[in-house]
Amino acid sequence: MRDVIVDCALYRNGRRTADPAGTAGLRDALAQARAADDAFLWIGLYEPTDAELAEVSDAFGLHPLAVEDALRAHQRPKLEPYEDALFLVLKPVTYDDARGRVTADELMLFAGDSFVVTVRHGAADPLGAVRDRLERDPAMLEHGPTAVLYAVSDAVVDHYLEVASELRADLEELEDEVLALGQRRARAAARRGRNGRLRPGRSRGRGAAGRDARRARNGGGHAAERIYAFKRQVLEFRRACGPLAEPMARLAGSGVPFVHRRARPFFRDVSDHLTRAGEQVEALDRLVSDILSASLAQTGVRQNDDIRRISAWAAIVALPTLVSGVYGMNFTHMPELEWAWAYPAALLLMASGCLVLYRFFRRRGWL
Repeated sequence: MRDVIVDCALYRNGRRTADPAGTAGLRDALAQARAADDAFLWIGLYEPTDAELAEVSDAFGLHPLAVEDALRAHQRPKLEPYEDALFLVLKPVTYDDARGRVTADELMLFAGDSFVVTVRHGAADPLGAVRDRLERDPAMLEHGPTAVLYAVSDAVVDHYLEVASELRADLEELEDEVLALGQRRARAAARRGRNGRLRPGRSRGRGAAGRDARRARNGGGHAAERIYAFKRQVLEFRRACGPLAEPMARLAGSGVPFVHRRARPFFRDVSDHLTRAGEQVEALDRLVSDILSASLAQTGVRQNDDIRRISAWAAIVALPTLVSGVYGMNFTHMPELEWAWAYPAALLLMASGCLVLYRFFRRRGWL
């Protein structure tokens, strides 16, 4: 049982006083906390099994439906009041900048009469820093389970804003890369039309190494694929923070049990931060869609350039094909076949025609 208990402490007047041990210790500590008006018990669990959480549930009298949700991950952020406790589901997010991946873990809180139970799933761990900060601020911690509920929610939501800023920075890099790619292709096409061909050494700029690193980080491949992968990360982020708006609004209002009325302004502040995070997510989603549209438009332009290039070469090849086809029909009365200069004249006609067509298409930028 001790393996899944990350931390467990009894707090009195906002100060840590004891660390209960075992289920019997939890029952005794909870009885002590309820006997005093200024104490509460806070226990943190990490990915407990059914049997381990059942022991804690029996000690604290948790509702079986809430316990089932705490055991089974993949819950949406929600707030459910039960007779003996308030059940809140949060989804902390982390952003791996090297891999360009957003990961949403899960954090469940039971806040009841003189106790708080937290159940964590995944690698994200905001609870350690929250507990340390609260233990350094007894004036806040003496407000009991409400203070813990607020501090954990505030830490999770504030990290949403940090993740949104990191996503915005990476998205701006991706946007610059997509736009720069289109500009390089446009300049290359212009130089082809002006000079006939690209000068050596101009195909890769000084930032090629950085662009290659970003391509490797985003999995390589086509720009549209990388943009779509980024859009999936934004969607994962939205799934974490979007549904939390309704629970935070309820906590900021009235009628929620086990939440002190004086805490409502603090939850309103958390709700405001969550609104800002949601707006940033919406802005990211719109920008990703715009960048994807720009990339697809560039792809369409590039395909049109390829089609024009193919068409130009087809026209050039068609001319000698036409001439050789006409003089290869083996008719008896073809006076040109008897001329002494007929063969050189046909070759000259085909070569000069191909050259004229080549220069024409080159000036138009088709080649």
